[in-house]
Amino acid sequence: MKQRLWFTMFMSFFLSFFMTGYVTWLNLGFSELYLAQWLRAFCMAWPAAGLIAFTFGPIAQRWAHRLTGII
Repeated sequence: MKQRLWFTMFMSFFLSFFMTGYVTWLNLGFSELYLAQWLRAFCMAWPAAGLIAFTFGPIAQRWAHRLTGII
């Protein structure tokens, strides 16, 4: 369980960090508002991404195993 929590925290951090940065750039470009808006979006997205990854991670893992024939 401890490994799952750490993995979820790190994975959700990286996904939220890069996705919010990318989407903020798509919407605003690199303007004077970019950094503030990116950090705001990231702070809102990371907890949601963590909860979603923790909840649906095992389901996605089972689907991937079935798809690849591991289980």
